[in-house]
Amino acid sequence: MELEIREINKRVQSESLFLQDLRKEIGKVIVGQEELVSRILVGLLGDGHILLEGVPGLAKTLAVKTLAQAIDATFSRIQFTPDLLPADLTGTLIFHPKDNIFQVRKGPLFANLVLADEINRAPAKVQSALLEAMQERQVTIGDSSFALPELFLVLATQNPIEQEGTYPLPEAQVDRFMLKVAVTYPRREEERMILDRMTGGHPPAPKRLIAPAQIVSARKTVGEIYVDEKIKRYILDLVFATREPETFKLSQLRPLIRYGASPRATIYLTLASKAYAFLSGRGYVTPEDVKAIGQDVLRHRILVSYEAEAENVRSEDIVRTLFETVEVP
Repeated sequence: MELEIREINKRVQSESLFLQDLRKEIGKVIVGQEELVSRILVGLLGDGHILLEGVPGLAKTLAVKTLAQAIDATFSRIQFTPDLLPADLTGTLIFHPKDNIFQVRKGPLFANLVLADEINRAPAKVQSALLEAMQERQVTIGDSSFALPELFLVLATQNPIEQEGTYPLPEAQVDRFMLKVAVTYPRREEERMILDRMTGGHPPAPKRLIAPAQIVSARKTVGEIYVDEKIKRYILDLVFATREPETFKLSQLRPLIRYGASPRATIYLTLASKAYAFLSGRGYVTPEDVKAIGQDVLRHRILVSYEAEAENVRSEDIVRTLFETVEVP
């Protein structure tokens, strides 16, 4: 077993070298936001969709577009609005009277990276069309289903402060996002760099460094990263603590949690931890990997109670308490 771990570790160190150049290339356009870039790479390597939450102007769209250019991937940006229809995402059948046939016209979902901008501004029928693409990796047009690209990732944004004219995302859809990333303001010195870079007349553009096939290959290596039994138990303890807090000496959380995390939390926390270890050039997962990515995996999977809302307790606060209390292996 030790020999296998050493071999995996050696392979990961070799195959993850391209990430240094990729981060550097993204950094030519995006100032700061290291955590945002890191989480997007985790989703890309762990094959999990990402929900980005933050006020406008924090480079969410720019970060996704820059990544797509750097990995030579196809990119689609869909601006979600209340009058959007499912066919605007998936595509539709076009009738050609001359030939008396229907021809499929594929929609913007047929891309490697799909940016669903302000996703909570579209109604439920559009959300359901996106749900099939996210979960089944296919799109149904008419009576035929079409497979999406092997490298397919949905990155959705939503504004946390403007709720007028929005449609809350169904819990079933929120649960299908591997990560929910809270995007914050840049520091003062970073914003000064943004000022100089974006007002100089020639905004920087990234070079194409790698091909999507290299990401697909890296994903296979991520899947082989070693996770010890103690780490697996730790992940299970964290998830079950959201459902049975009393078992983990967290009785004070029982009135604050309406519903705990689903089994997808266990799966995604493991996959995201593997991807985070790959980012660090390691072939094995440590408790620090789980802690580093855990907040982003769990924050949208815990439904707080009315009592928690009355006490101004957020799901992030509950997750923080879990990591402080659940025993680390």
